[in-house]
Amino acid sequence: MSRTDAGRAGSSRRGGCLRRPPTWEVSDSDAEGPAGAEEGARVPGSAEERRAAAKALRPEQALRRVAVRVDPAVLEDAGAGILLEALSTLGCEYQVETQRLARSLRWTRAKPDSCPRTVPSEVWDAGEQDFLLLLEPGEFLQGVNQLTQTCGPPCSVPWISPEGSASPHVAVIGLDAYLWSHQPSNIHQTRQPETAAVARTAVALSWPRVEEALVLLQLWAHLDVLLVASWQELSRHVCAFTKAFAQRPLKQYRESRAFSFCVAGRWAGGERVARDGTGLRGVWWRQIRQFNRVSPAVADAIVTAFPSPRLLQQAYRTCNTEQERTALLADLPVKTGDGARPRRVGPDLARRICLFLTTTSPELLLDLGS
Repeated sequence: MSRTDAGRAGSSRRGGCLRRPPTWEVSDSDAEGPAGAEEGARVPGSAEERRAAAKALRPEQALRRVAVRVDPAVLEDAGAGILLEALSTLGCEYQVETQRLARSLRWTRAKPDSCPRTVPSEVWDAGEQDFLLLLEPGEFLQGVNQLTQTCGPPCSVPWISPEGSASPHVAVIGLDAYLWSHQPSNIHQTRQPETAAVARTAVALSWPRVEEALVLLQLWAHLDVLLVASWQELSRHVCAFTKAFAQRPLKQYRESRAFSFCVAGRWAGGERVARDGTGLRGVWWRQIRQFNRVSPAVADAIVTAFPSPRLLQQAYRTCNTEQERTALLADLPVKTGDGARPRRVGPDLARRICLFLTTTSPELLLDLGS
């Protein structure tokens, strides 16, 4: 043995530990060679930036930076306390201040003090004009009457200023009960409306006319109208929208990244495969589990009978007919617990695996329902 070889052997034994056999991850996307080494050197910094961005965009952190600005006119309703209590329980800040539209709620978001540079600035600026306009049933019906009497697309939407920079969402509380109470057969049982115009509008309109107006608002004004029966229902909707508003920056950040579905670095859930092939059977088992409606016991039965996909392909080639190929795996027994009914792989999964390994059509769908 040469001096170089002796030194190399001594260095491999130094420390009293054995060298780990070379392995790689099947789902690993790390590069090889000098370029891969340089990229690996940059990964820690990138990982730190990604962690900082994820922490800043975390929904529970983002919810603390969201504020719901409530117009003072909303508080004139007796049920407004239910809404404010729901926002307090959610952990969201709310502020009472005059809004451009009376009886409206507006959502705003504060930018974090230390904003990670990997997060685009437009992520924080998006959605600053989201607001919800609350309408009384009579006021909403008057606007519906105006919409349904207009021929062609409406020039402007009632309740909303044409020069507004964004269209709000609209919510109406108790419209169903209001329409029912103003039907001709029920007017004498309820108190008279405040004005004759509102009374005539309520009597003239019915649910088909209201639904027609809702379609017009969606198609021509891109305006969604929320019809709720109580302040409790409205509060649940406001809280759900607030959560979605808080999570929007995280979703936009993920969508802005190129190939956001790829996991950088080593995949912790990947099957480790050694250079001698150890672990490939586990990869084959995982691949079978990716089919829909496949349990671990079924995957075990298939892998036990055919330890690799090539062996299964060879078995398919020995079949004489297509029917014989698609039914090759159907009768394989599946191990079950003590006292359980015996099971088989079944014809559905046998057909899908056969098509997966033998078809040449990339457009073919594997499920029976397709």
